[in-house]
Amino acid sequence: MDKSPIRVLLVDDDEKYYLLMRNWFSEFRVASCELAWVDNYEAAKEAIAHYQHDIYLIDYRLGIHSGLELLREVIAHGCKSPIILLTGQGDWKIDIEAMKTGAADYLEKSQLNAPLLERSIRYAIERKQTEQQIRAQAALLDVANDAIFVQDLDQQILFWNKAAQLLYGWTPEAATGRKTQELWQEKNISLLQKALTQLIKNGSWKGELYQITKSGREIIVESRWTLVREFGHKPQSILVVNTEITQKKQLEAQFLRAQRLESIGTLASGIAHDLNNVLAPILMTAQLLESQIQDERSRRILPILITNAKRGANLVKQVLSFTRGLEGERTLLQLKHLITEIQQVIKETFPKSIEVTTQSPQNLWTVSGDATQLHQVLMNLCVNARDAMPRGGELKIISENLLVDENYARMNLDAKIGPYVVITVTDTGTGIRPEILDRIFEPFFTTKELGQGTGLGLSTVLGIIKSHGGFINVHTEEGKGSQFKIYLPAQEAKETLEEAELNLPSGNGELILVVDDEAAIRDITKTSLESHNYKAITASDGIEAIALYAEHRHEISLVLTDMVMPSMDGLTTIKTLQKINPQVKIIAVSGLATTDKVNTAHKMGVHAFLSKPYTANQLLQTISNIKHKNS
Repeated sequence: MDKSPIRVLLVDDDEKYYLLMRNWFSEFRVASCELAWVDNYEAAKEAIAHYQHDIYLIDYRLGIHSGLELLREVIAHGCKSPIILLTGQGDWKIDIEAMKTGAADYLEKSQLNAPLLERSIRYAIERKQTEQQIRAQAALLDVANDAIFVQDLDQQILFWNKAAQLLYGWTPEAATGRKTQELWQEKNISLLQKALTQLIKNGSWKGELYQITKSGREIIVESRWTLVREFGHKPQSILVVNTEITQKKQLEAQFLRAQRLESIGTLASGIAHDLNNVLAPILMTAQLLESQIQDERSRRILPILITNAKRGANLVKQVLSFTRGLEGERTLLQLKHLITEIQQVIKETFPKSIEVTTQSPQNLWTVSGDATQLHQVLMNLCVNARDAMPRGGELKIISENLLVDENYARMNLDAKIGPYVVITVTDTGTGIRPEILDRIFEPFFTTKELGQGTGLGLSTVLGIIKSHGGFINVHTEEGKGSQFKIYLPAQEAKETLEEAELNLPSGNGELILVVDDEAAIRDITKTSLESHNYKAITASDGIEAIALYAEHRHEISLVLTDMVMPSMDGLTTIKTLQKINPQVKIIAVSGLATTDKVNTAHKMGVHAFLSKPYTANQLLQTISNIKHKNS
């Protein structure tokens, strides 16, 4: 503590009590204090307003006023020094109200003595100094990129930095005083209990947590906890530092999934060859016996043997198609003819409760592939969709051309720059549970009942698509349906690609506001726009976007905003922008362009909808279309 005396002001209308207090001050052993005295409410207000004292002792009874009234008034006018309320014996309701209002302590006059008074003054000053240090440190924490907060052992928030606001969507004012379970959802409560136990035992804990933010965004954080022995008025608290690693974990999962499938494929390939060596002589022997045996009973049994040997051989073929893709006859194919054939089969064989729609552009590019294998891919996906809709639903098969550029390739691990034909199979069925999503392409993995599936359908699909140089993306929501996107390299599109790149629509120096919480997407989008004669400014969430738009509204010609963001989601951002300027031009962006999202966006008056990941061509063409519509 500072060696200079602690300046104390006593507010009490009883001079005898002032003289008693002065005598007590002379008995202090540790604290060195200087005592001043005023005897009425107005004099106290004037004295406190000059901020010349380190601590105030205020009696509850001050004539027609009360010390509690004075406490409220001086705190409302900015008094930061500790205030101790002196109360009568047994006035516990007043004591509680004083602490709620902001008193550092309360002391009962009937129980008061010199040692108790000295201890209360000293502790109040020490707590004040601690809080000042914490505020100074908090200012430094606010410039950190990690979400940093302090919570007590009951999970109540004591401190919350700006990065935590960006990650979870709650301002420091809204978060402080609330419990963490009110601010976000934890997906693994049992892990939290184990973490707390280890924290109390060892003083620290580190691990990964899966959480859902205020806006409903699912995130993964690397969380580091440290037990703090004192924070403000709390005897113990927890310092938490959370770093979001969602995108990193998604890319890791893609890489590990590819490695696991490659390992399974290598193993399956070896087993498949051995099985072929076993099945071949069985099948040949059975067929030879069929032509030689005359016994009626044996002739009835042999077809069963032959049929099941053939079935086993067919399973081996499917396993081989997963591992390396069966090399069939490759020709230039127009996939919209395959889709038409599939549509006819579905209409004739699927339940009438399933509504089937297809959509293909007239200028769909060709691919080099095996028609039989690609027919099998589409049929497998459609059968899975049918099984996921036992009570009926909607099945959509949509094909489109896609020029994958640097934008798109940076958002998808498996994509390469170049032309693709994309076939999207969407159903409105039961969806896939998140915990099994990583395993759906593994051979023999199935969620169907025994005898209803081999578990080779999707593994065969993946094997065929990989052997064609393509890749697959899956999006699913439990209870809402699944979407499988098949990407196949397009053929003879080199001239088309070069022509498209040469004719990318450019701007005329217009300023575009790009709003997205993913830094990589903001940067590549800004670069693409500036490379084609646009200017761009970026915002990491809706709150920042509103502030930038309010400042530059007369310069900004268009806003490109993500629909799912922390702090303020896309829908709220769009509504707020439209209140500022009803004529604002907006392009909405989302990772999954579901019909509901597209319809909601259009109802709100947005001018277009882009699905992530998007190419520079798609972005520039969309902006160009909006400009021409409004010209």
